[in-house]
Amino acid sequence: MSETAEYAETAPPGKGDAAPAASGSRKASPTSSWRSRLYRWDIKASPYIFVAPFFLFFGAFGLFPLLYTGWASLHRLELTDLDGSTWLGLENYTNLLRSDYFWNALGNTFTIGVISTVPQLAMALGIAHLLNYKLRGSTLWRVAMLAPYATSVASASLVFTLLFAWDGGMVNWLIGSVGIDAVNWRESSWGSQFAVSSIVIWRWTGYNALIYLAAMQAVPHDLYESASLDGASRWQQFRHVTIPMLRPTILFTVVVSTIGATQLFGEPLLFGGTAGSKGGADHQFQTLGLYLYDQGWINGHLGRASAVAWLMLVLLLLIAAVNLLIARRLRKDR
Repeated sequence: MSETAEYAETAPPGKGDAAPAASGSRKASPTSSWRSRLYRWDIKASPYIFVAPFFLFFGAFGLFPLLYTGWASLHRLELTDLDGSTWLGLENYTNLLRSDYFWNALGNTFTIGVISTVPQLAMALGIAHLLNYKLRGSTLWRVAMLAPYATSVASASLVFTLLFAWDGGMVNWLIGSVGIDAVNWRESSWGSQFAVSSIVIWRWTGYNALIYLAAMQAVPHDLYESASLDGASRWQQFRHVTIPMLRPTILFTVVVSTIGATQLFGEPLLFGGTAGSKGGADHQFQTLGLYLYDQGWINGHLGRASAVAWLMLVLLLLIAAVNLLIARRLRKDR
C-alpha cells in the first residue's frame, strides 16, 4: 500500500465530510411535547380562569337582575302571576311620573339626603381635624369612630326609635326639660325626617371622619410649617391649607353619601314600624327605596317597582355625571 493511500485511510474527516449525528438531536418524545403544549395553554388560560368567578357572580347577581328589571319595567308583571306578563311599553314610567306618591318619595329622599349628608360631612371634617393632631389614645379614638359603622342597621334603628318615642323617649324628655313641648317624631313630617337623618348621621360620621383623617395625613407638613411661619392660625391653616388639599376627598364623600341617601331603605323602614314600608301613615318619610319596596313586595306590582328601580339608576348616573364634571373642573383649577 502506498503512503498516499495510507494517509487517506488515517486522516480525519474534512469540513465537507458528513459529521456523525449528535446525541441531542433526537426527536422529542410525545410526553415532553404534551407537557409543552400544556404549559403554553396554562400561561394563556390561567388569567381568564382566575377572573372567571367574578364574571360568573356578576352575571348571575348583577347583569341578569339589571336586564330582567329592565324587561319587567316594560310589562305589567304581578307578584301573584309571574308567568302572565303583558307588554305596556313606557306606560309604567308615565304612570310613575304622574303619581303624587312617586314625587313625594323623591322629595323626601332629597330632603333626608340633605339633612343627613351636610351635617354628617361637616362633623366628620371637624372630627378628623381634631384627630389629626397628636392626642393621647389616638388609636382608641379612631376605633371608637368606627363603632357606629360596625353596628347593624337594625340595632341602630331600634335604639333611635326608642330615643324618639312619643311617650317616654329620651329626646322628648330632654327638650321638655328646657320647656319645649314634646314632638310626635314618627307622625310629624319634618320630625320624622330629622329622626331618620339622625340615624344616618350617627352611623356614617365616624366612617367619613377616618377617610378625611387619612387624606389629611397625606398633606405635606411643609405647607403647614410655611403657613405657621407666615403667622397663620390653626383655623386659617385649616381653611387655606387643609380644605383645598382635601377637595377631591370631599367630593368623593359627597358623591358616595348622595348615592347612599338615594338608596336609603333600612333606617326609615325600621323606624316606621308597621307602617314602615309606606313611610308613615301619610307617607311623610317614604323614600324611593321604600316606595320601590311598597310597590313590588307589598302591592305586588313588580313591573312598576322595576320602573322605579330604573329611574333610580338614571338618577344615580346623573349624580355620577355631575361628579365627573366637577372633578374635571377641579383638575383644571389646579
